[in-house]
Amino acid sequence: MTSPTTTPEAVLATAKKMLEDGLVEGTSGNISGRLEGDRVCLTPSSVAYDTMTLDDLVIVDLDGETLSGHRSPTTEKDLHLSTLRAYPELGSVIHTHAVYATMFALAHEPIPAVIEEVVVYVGGDVPCCEYRGTGSKELGDEVASKLADRGAALLANHGLVTCASSPEKALHNAALVERTAKIIWGARAMGATIHPLPEKVNRDMAGVYGFIRENP
Repeated sequence: MTSPTTTPEAVLATAKKMLEDGLVEGTSGNISGRLEGDRVCLTPSSVAYDTMTLDDLVIVDLDGETLSGHRSPTTEKDLHLSTLRAYPELGSVIHTHAVYATMFALAHEPIPAVIEEVVVYVGGDVPCCEYRGTGSKELGDEVASKLADRGAALLANHGLVTCASSPEKALHNAALVERTAKIIWGARAMGATIHPLPEKVNRDMAGVYGFIRENP
């Protein structure tokens, strides 16, 4: 399989859109994009998105060794690299602190895929990872294990991770999961019962997700 690749320009544009969409604040969150030649573009540590430039981005290899860039890569680089190493069909990973998704992460509760498009774009329920320390290799391994057949996972007590073939599509997944979490939270606040999708619908649409993921 030929892995999908992107550009530093796309990583930067997506980082700025992530801030614009309210999925992060300040310097929180991070983005990676797979480049040609087994390289990965990462957002830097502790640089505000609104002032971030191409010169601030850091290029590393898949083992995390810096190839170019004068800044330190995000402290969550293992989270990105573990996933990109494990799944060559993926081209980007995004970590956000989306408010409603993070509420589920604090509760260690999966976000149910009760809306059809969530199954199509994410593959099913959004699972919650076991708690692992921020920035640790253990967290990277835990996240990668949850993204084997999903386009999103929750970081316990922390936030949301999404993945896709490109930064733009990974950001779409983040916005979709956040919107779904907000809808479910609102329905529960109304006292409503959350009804699951029919099992056949889940199976069929999960198959669509699998096909899209394997054919980026």
